[in-house]
Amino acid sequence: MSTDFLLTEEEQIFKKDIQAFFVENLEPLAAKIENEQGWNAIKACVGLVGKKGYLQDGLKPDGLVRQTLVHECASYTNYAFESTIATSLSCALPLDRHGMDTVKDTYLDKLINGQAIGAIAITEPNVGSDASGMETRITIDEKAGTCTINGFKRYISNAGVADLYIIYGITDNNVEPQKGMSAVIVPANTGGMSIPRTYNFMGRHGSVVGEVMLDNVTVPLENMLGAVNEGFRIMLGMFNFERILLGGSGLGVARRALEIALDHVQKRESFNQKLGSKQLIWDKIAQMRTRIDAAELITYRAARRYDQGVSGKHLMQDAAMAKMMATETAVFCANQTVQILGGDGLTREYGMAEQLYRDARAMPIVGGTNEMMAYLIAKSDLPEIELNL
Repeated sequence: MSTDFLLTEEEQIFKKDIQAFFVENLEPLAAKIENEQGWNAIKACVGLVGKKGYLQDGLKPDGLVRQTLVHECASYTNYAFESTIATSLSCALPLDRHGMDTVKDTYLDKLINGQAIGAIAITEPNVGSDASGMETRITIDEKAGTCTINGFKRYISNAGVADLYIIYGITDNNVEPQKGMSAVIVPANTGGMSIPRTYNFMGRHGSVVGEVMLDNVTVPLENMLGAVNEGFRIMLGMFNFERILLGGSGLGVARRALEIALDHVQKRESFNQKLGSKQLIWDKIAQMRTRIDAAELITYRAARRYDQGVSGKHLMQDAAMAKMMATETAVFCANQTVQILGGDGLTREYGMAEQLYRDARAMPIVGGTNEMMAYLIAKSDLPEIELNL
């Protein structure tokens, strides 16, 4: 397999350690997380992962390969758990890179030690992949030294269970949104912030996703990330990081699906022969394996380039390809596994194939839709052409 080619010997040992850790600590909780919407089980495991130090590498200049390995191994066991820590780390990264020391000193160590949970609030009723229509407004009062936020966010991972939120909003209405956007840290339970509801999703059972209402929420100006109106640049850097992690999460789900399929076709008999002896099954297995290896190569290339110092628009295409290829591979493999298992693949009584199918379906949507990823990929090769979206 290509992993041996992509990873150093130290990284391969690290991956084995992570796999063993999740078998011991996350696997026993996975059924509770899935069947009982077990947020408390997720939170307990976040604490264990943080205590082990597995949430720290992503903040190191050369640690994204190792962090992506953590997320691949986590999603192999339970994608709801993995999406929780991925969101929390996507909050920790801009705080680490752009936060004031006083704010970092209060929250950063808690995030990477698993003692606190973070959330990112971008999406709005009229804002998804296109952030230019953002309606949340942030008013700066230089004299009072405060930021006041008004707006409404939805589909926010960890909403209601997070300890702090990064809220994106418009600070300058007189320029295009990309030049007038800012990002502000808002602690949970700040006056004026509420969680109107949480959603029931078809997959990722146990993770919490909901709405965030901001009604004259006021925080100190020191909670601003970077300078005023630098929010869009901060968001793009966070997206590259998040999308590479999504590459890892897609790989984990795809691998688990393939393993379930392989186990089934070597045991199941049809017409007095092993199901795995059928040519059509061979084709499905070959397609799954090839797509997984391709996704792996693209994902870890992107993570390696990140670790080599490539950033911003120079990494955008790599990150978008990793996210698109790995998440579509997860959907493909989950779908093929359900088909191979037949009726067993549709039930909760005969393994987790149907769970993987439901979980995987979110992946081409979260972190920017794969249609947007295709746009970013092509835009890098056609910089002078304006596409009519």
